Amino acid sequence: MFGSIWQYVYTNFLRYWLKWFIRQVTGKCELQRICSDYTPGASRTTRAENSLQASKNKVLRGALKTSRDHVEQCVDQIMKAKNIKPQKDPLFKGSLHICLLQITGYSSLYTSVEELRKEVFSSENPEHEAMLLKLWGLLMPEVKLECRITKQWGDIGFQGDDPKTDFRGMGLLGLINLVFFSENYTAEARQVLSHANHPKLGYSYAIVGINLTEMAYSLLKCGALKPHFYNTVQGTPELKHFHQLYCYLAYEFDQFWVAEQPESIMLFNQYREKFHDKVKTHLQDPDVSLTLTVGSY
Repeated sequence: MFGSIWQYVYTNFLRYWLKWFIRQVTGKCELQRICSDYTPGASRTTRAENSLQASKNKVLRGALKTSRDHVEQCVDQIMKAKNIKPQKDPLFKGSLHICLLQITGYSSLYTSVEELRKEVFSSENPEHEAMLLKLWGLLMPEVKLECRITKQWGDIGFQGDDPKTDFRGMGLLGLINLVFFSENYTAEARQVLSHANHPKLGYSYAIVGINLTEMAYSLLKCGALKPHFYNTVQGTPELKHFHQLYCYLAYEFDQFWVAEQPESIMLFNQYREKFHDKVKTHLQDPDVSLTLTVGSY
């Protein structure tokens, strides 16, 4: 209870006067100090985001909801509201501009990912079908698919004769991630598939891939991926950056699974959560970068 009272007093009274005092001493507002004291990345952008969220100024709070096309205008409005002169702080505008591109870009990225997740795979859609067949060709280039509905799909880790039923949870997003990994990291994807088809340590490649898409989606939704994207994208995070993150998870999960040597695929959920915890621990590091460093991408 004491902690709650202290938080209320600090947020509503002490923080304002503390910021006022420091500005009188340094001649800089909180956002200026953040942009000048921290190098580009999660440490700077996260602090800028927290500062904007805690501000009582409508212009500053509204910056969090601005669109990509209006970021520059928004920066100008903030500088005017805080009376920041470009002549006295020439680097501030560029630094805050990058922070806002990252902050607002994260929100727009989630919207784009959610749209793909909600898009249902349709066997009547030629583009969807072409993508599915492309996945087979990338992973099994020397094996011809006998027909569209066949038990062969099990060779790349689908559950039934028609893969469309496996995309229900993650929609088109699950397929796009699988294709992106196979197309941009072909050697690694085939290596992972070979491990997945191991007679003793094997697992369902495609099903696990869709499961890892759900993991990536959940981490994005709750904001846990902000440090990663703030460190790795000096601007607006886009869909390709989300797909690259999936590639990291797909490759690293396979390395993790092989190293752990589970006794049975029946223990998948247990090891999946162990891997999930490992990823979340990495994301606690302000310098985190979940980037796959192998391959040709």
